[in-house]
Amino acid sequence: MDSKLKIGVLVSGGGSNLQAIIDACDQGLIAGEIVFVGADNPRAGGLERAKNHNIPIFMVNYGEIIQSLSDGASNLQVPDDFDEQQIRQKIFSMQRIQDENNCSFFLKTRAIAEAKLLEHMAEFSYELLVLAGYMRTLTPYFIDKVNLRPNAPRIMNIHPALLPSFPGVDGYGDTYRYGCKVAGCTVHFIDYGEDSGPIIGQTAFAVEETDTLDSIRRKGLALEWKLYPKCIQWFAQGRIKMKKRSSSAGAQASNWRWIVKILPENNSGQSG
Repeated sequence: MDSKLKIGVLVSGGGSNLQAIIDACDQGLIAGEIVFVGADNPRAGGLERAKNHNIPIFMVNYGEIIQSLSDGASNLQVPDDFDEQQIRQKIFSMQRIQDENNCSFFLKTRAIAEAKLLEHMAEFSYELLVLAGYMRTLTPYFIDKVNLRPNAPRIMNIHPALLPSFPGVDGYGDTYRYGCKVAGCTVHFIDYGEDSGPIIGQTAFAVEETDTLDSIRRKGLALEWKLYPKCIQWFAQGRIKMKKRSSSAGAQASNWRWIVKILPENNSGQSG
């Protein structure tokens, strides 16, 4: 790839993975540049990291939107192209929201916030969107406007567990509480489910008898800082190829899912 990959990043917290990506770009380990950093709250430390490197920033305050809509604010309207029923049909994991009213409220607040995110992001030209500790669920309303083709996803996330085990917010904690003998992290593309998208890369380490939850998190985070830049560089090199694979047993299986194949360095292509 002759030109640098243009990368957008979303953060919620301190941004240690963001810093690892910034450093990897500066060191030539990623043939790319970060063109913006966005956050879901004004206290996200990642915003300060971005400012220190002269990277444009923006913020969409999810908490403020949720509170305002809960209070009945009339100045917050869902986007004109928001179709709640269509979005419900696409989401794999909405069963975790049991109450119908809560489900509707969740989707509406997300659509309002995501429309604002997309408005900010439209000011930049980007080819890959990286979630670096972004703690907000992205809905199909947002995903479908970033992923232009189903066989060419471009929203990447890192998860603190060896998926498909332990999706959700506390992967290292779940790994520790289950007494796992191996821990690790996963980089994957985002789909409509909870940490269920195609796996790009994984790194594992043995859990020792002396390990604590804190030590597992420290070891895992150190590996995240290496794995994420590596996977982003694969994307920059055009080495990520999407393929369909049966997800059911038996010769007559009709269910399938997208998986990632990493091409050799002398090949390229991102379509399946």
